[in-house]
Amino acid sequence: MTAPYPRLALDKALAQADANLGQSLERFYDLLRIKSISTEPAYRDDCRRAAQWLSDELIALGFDASVRPTPGQPMVLGHDRSAGGAHVLFYGHYDVQPVDPLHEWATDPFEPTLMPAANGETHIVARGASDDKGQLLTFVEACRAWKEANGNLPLSVSILLEGEEEAGSKSLGPFLDETASELKADVVLVCDTDMWDDVTPAVTFMMRGLCGLEVEISAASRDLHSGVYGGAARNPLQVLTTILASLRDDEGRILLDGFYDGVEELSPDVIAQWDRLAFDGDAFLNKVGLSTPAGESGRGVLEQIWARPTFEINGITGGYAGEGFKTVIPAKASAKVSFRLVGQQDPKAVCAAFKAHVEARLPADCSATVTIHSASSATHVRTGTPHLAKTLRALSEEWETDAALSGNGGSIPVINEFRDRLGMDALLVGFARFDNRVHSPNEKYDMSSFTKGIRSWLRILDKLADGHSGA
Repeated sequence: MTAPYPRLALDKALAQADANLGQSLERFYDLLRIKSISTEPAYRDDCRRAAQWLSDELIALGFDASVRPTPGQPMVLGHDRSAGGAHVLFYGHYDVQPVDPLHEWATDPFEPTLMPAANGETHIVARGASDDKGQLLTFVEACRAWKEANGNLPLSVSILLEGEEEAGSKSLGPFLDETASELKADVVLVCDTDMWDDVTPAVTFMMRGLCGLEVEISAASRDLHSGVYGGAARNPLQVLTTILASLRDDEGRILLDGFYDGVEELSPDVIAQWDRLAFDGDAFLNKVGLSTPAGESGRGVLEQIWARPTFEINGITGGYAGEGFKTVIPAKASAKVSFRLVGQQDPKAVCAAFKAHVEARLPADCSATVTIHSASSATHVRTGTPHLAKTLRALSEEWETDAALSGNGGSIPVINEFRDRLGMDALLVGFARFDNRVHSPNEKYDMSSFTKGIRSWLRILDKLADGHSGA
């Protein structure tokens, strides 16, 4: 066990982080300019370039780091165990979503732009600013500040940065198995979640799972003229939309056989805790131009987005969608759909039920192909652990308000991978805001998220270091 760091060490690191801010932002902008879109083969070299950039930064900080190849996008893995003692593993991802629709961006998505906000904030606008380049760099820059101020880090740190989180993390499981001895640590730190509100930090303890699927309906051997064949020929777009519409009733319930198996009601303790957060569901919807909750009847907005399962249609293609008009009956039509899962729902069972639902409703002359892109169960992080208590205290000190324990409607499958393959608990600490337009045009990260995110990680590292059990 290493000797306790004096409180002065934290003060010095915080001051160093503030002094580094200008250069930290320049590094952030450089990373944002790399078009690391993992889902499109045309950007494979850019993903490799982002991985190398991050590896070089870690090496410059004194980490034993390298780019590790996988069948998909490369991983970046780095270690600094010079401090000994407690050992944390930080996880983030450098890959980003595609930018479509490009015409809805106010600026070049890969040229970071500073935009003043009405509340006095400054928004850093670029693809990946929030998900997840800004988030992961808050941790890297915290390590930089501590090392520059004090020499060694206060505890042993490993950093794993993935390059295909946005593409289903297909290479991650095997990579964890291959590097298990390198990665084993006391706790995993993940920075890919939100704050509770603009001024209240949060540790996320529950996230929904995800089934991402694609269904294609085929009928005629070629596209048909709707004047010649209309009425007599089966239309795959009509068949597809009819099947999709049959998956949800007017009360918002999903009509898939066995879908609610494993769905659990919230405990009274969780309900009471969420009630204390004073969430305004109307304001949450109003911010995006909506007014009426569309999920299951009788459930509040917060419960709908954090603790209830969903079915969403994410995109439909088929026929002619260009400018002007073309009277065509398409030979094929397809849709991308997703289910968010909660509790003990089985993603494999949900995918199988969806396939059966589609096939049972196919009319004559039609066939269907269902492709599974992702299937992960819901995430539940243990509460009541010493690591969690220390992290909540650290966040509360930096933001000068009590940190919240929150849920999250999104999915981070890697959390379950760390638990199931390596037996490691995770702490999900993020500094994004709900309005960051993640996966959408004009994605942004608030300047305060970046600056106070760095400072928050410094406080967390200090709390988690050996000798600070009561600090």
